[in-house]
Amino acid sequence: MSAKYEDEQRIMVRERYGKIAGGSCGCPPTATMSCCCSSGAILDSVNQVMGYTQEQLGAVVEGANLGLGCGNPTAIGKLKPGETVLDLGSGGGFDCFLAARQVGETGRVIGVDMTPEMLARARENAGKMGAANVEFRLGEIEHLPVADNSVDVIISNCVINLAPDKRKVFAEALRVLKPGGRIAVSDVVAIAEMPEHMRQQAALLTGCIAGAEHIDRLRDILYEVGFLEVRIETKSYSKELVSGWFPGSGAENVVASADIKAMKPLLSFDLALPGEGADGASDG
Repeated sequence: MSAKYEDEQRIMVRERYGKIAGGSCGCPPTATMSCCCSSGAILDSVNQVMGYTQEQLGAVVEGANLGLGCGNPTAIGKLKPGETVLDLGSGGGFDCFLAARQVGETGRVIGVDMTPEMLARARENAGKMGAANVEFRLGEIEHLPVADNSVDVIISNCVINLAPDKRKVFAEALRVLKPGGRIAVSDVVAIAEMPEHMRQQAALLTGCIAGAEHIDRLRDILYEVGFLEVRIETKSYSKELVSGWFPGSGAENVVASADIKAMKPLLSFDLALPGEGADGASDG
C-alpha cells in the first residue's frame, strides 16, 4: 500500500468521524444499526447485545456513547484497580469512562484519537463527568503519543480495522505496553476473501468493513511483531450486528466482530513463533 493511498484513507476516515463528532451523521442513508444513524432504542439494544449492562450505559454522560463499537473491550480486558489503560481511537470517550471506573482513583486512562472534533467532544464529556483520571491525546494509532513500557492494558473498539498499516499499530502497541502487559480489543475481522468491489467502496472502508484484516493474517501479524498468547474469537452476534450496518451488501458473510487478546512477553527472550509456547490461539 502506497504512502499516498494510506494518507487518502486516513483523510476519509478523519472526515467521516469528524462529522459524526459534530452531530452530522456520516453513515449511509440505508444504515439502520450503525453509529449515529441508530435510533436510541436500536442503539440501546445493540449495546446490550455487545455486552454492555444497563448500569454501564447509564454511567456516562449523553454524547459519550456514539454507537461506533462492535464489542465491549472493557469487559474482555478484565481491568484492575490501579492499572494504566490506553484506548486506541477513543472517540467520544465512552470506553475510557467505563475503564476509568474500573481502574479507580489510583489508575489512569489515556484516550488517543486522530480526529480533533472527537478529541474536543471527549474532553468536554470528561469535564461534565469530572473524570480526573482520564486524559485525551491527539494522535494516530500508528504513531502513539505514549511513552515506552508505560501502559498495562490496551483496549480499542472497532478502530484498528480503519488503520492502513495494522502491523505498525500492533508494533506501537507492543512498544508502549509494560512487560507482561496485554491487549483486549474488539474489532472487525475478515472471515472470508473480500470481493474487490467491496474493498474499493469508500463507505465500506470508513464503515469498518473494507479495511478488515483476515483473521489468520491478523494472528500472524500479532505473533510477528512479538505478542504471545494470541486469541481471536469471533462473536455469536456478528451477523445480527454487521447485517444492520449496510443492509443488502452481504458484509455479514465476509466480516465478523471479534475479541482479540494477546500479551507482551515479560522478557525479550520469551518471544516465540506461532505454535511455540502459545498454543491457545483460536479463531472462533
